[in-house]
Amino acid sequence: MSIVKDMSLAESGRRKIQWVRDFMLALSQIEARFEKEQPFRGLRVAVSVHLEAKTANLGYVLSKGGAEVYLTGSNPLSTQDDVAAGLASLGVETFGIHGASAEEYEHHLTETLKCRPHIVIDDGGDLIDLLGGKCKDYADCLIGGCEETTTGILRLKAREKAGILPCPMVAVNDAKAKHYYDNKYGTGQSAWDGIMHTTNLVVAGKTVVVAGYGWCGKGVAMRAAGMGANVIVTEIDPFKALDATMNGFRVMTMDEAAPLGDIFVTVTGCKDVIVPRHFETMKNNVLLANAGHFDCEVAVAALREMAVERKLRRENIVGYTLPNGRTLNVLAEGRLVNLAAGNGHPAEIMDMSFAVQALAAEWLTKQKDLEKKVYPVPDSIDDEIGRAKLAALGLTIDKLTPDQEAYLNSWSV
Repeated sequence: MSIVKDMSLAESGRRKIQWVRDFMLALSQIEARFEKEQPFRGLRVAVSVHLEAKTANLGYVLSKGGAEVYLTGSNPLSTQDDVAAGLASLGVETFGIHGASAEEYEHHLTETLKCRPHIVIDDGGDLIDLLGGKCKDYADCLIGGCEETTTGILRLKAREKAGILPCPMVAVNDAKAKHYYDNKYGTGQSAWDGIMHTTNLVVAGKTVVVAGYGWCGKGVAMRAAGMGANVIVTEIDPFKALDATMNGFRVMTMDEAAPLGDIFVTVTGCKDVIVPRHFETMKNNVLLANAGHFDCEVAVAALREMAVERKLRRENIVGYTLPNGRTLNVLAEGRLVNLAAGNGHPAEIMDMSFAVQALAAEWLTKQKDLEKKVYPVPDSIDDEIGRAKLAALGLTIDKLTPDQEAYLNSWSV
């Protein structure tokens, strides 16, 4: 039985879902095939991804492929109550309420897993953590699962190394169709969409500090520069730091950047990226935003302890005034700013990411005797999605002639 805030919101949610469906053309092609072939008939699929319209479409597509789908959110602040109601009205068991407490959030995850899923689709690793611990009794039917995020894959690989991964997992984030586009172009646009909508402030002329220059950080820095910001990048990887330098960005430590920045965006997947010694040297009225999966990159709890005053300044902006009189503004409680304070990645971007999820889940149904390891997305899936997306956009590309193929595969000129 679904757990949502208010089923009277369903019509609004269905409108949002239909809107994104009109722009998720690769996934629509997959849906048409799924509906004919029913690859998930008789299988239960548990999904934990940000509960908004694009995720709802993924859940609906899986259900059209024969799956019994049980879907929850991966962050309480990104859940949209009308979308949750809309999806439930379309026959997908849905568990999620915006702003749920930590206890309520875990309850929603647990309710999702009570179906004893055959396949899990995870975003950040929360379902797998429960299936390997508190909810291990619900793991008896597992075939495998798919993980959406960089952060989640790091957690999976740590579990694999420790020998406690509960089932085979596909590293969806590492697919070309995912990280090239979702992480770079999706995060690049949606993070700034959330920041600008929430603050109503200009980006041009400001100094933006981007912590982390992976695919997500590249997108955030690129879009900031495109809007006229002066961009500083902080990194721990020497080659990513060199890459940022060659792309025209200043590179320095966070200690050096803290007094210079006007807007800080963390995109590392790590914790304690911005901590009290940085807070103490920051300008008055800086903006602190996080675009990484978990709310631990900016040490908000430590900032709360340091502050002499804390007040809500705008929706999704809390100002913390320090003993030195400066106020630091935290967006979306330090959670994912693009989802907690925005609508997430554009539909056309998530089209490709969720196409990977759908096809990787289908791939799992065809495998036998997989070890409990993290597996890459097969190249054939990447290629299928790339060609489907090009076709949906009405684009064509060149093809190697047999002579060219022979040349490229030859050891001689």
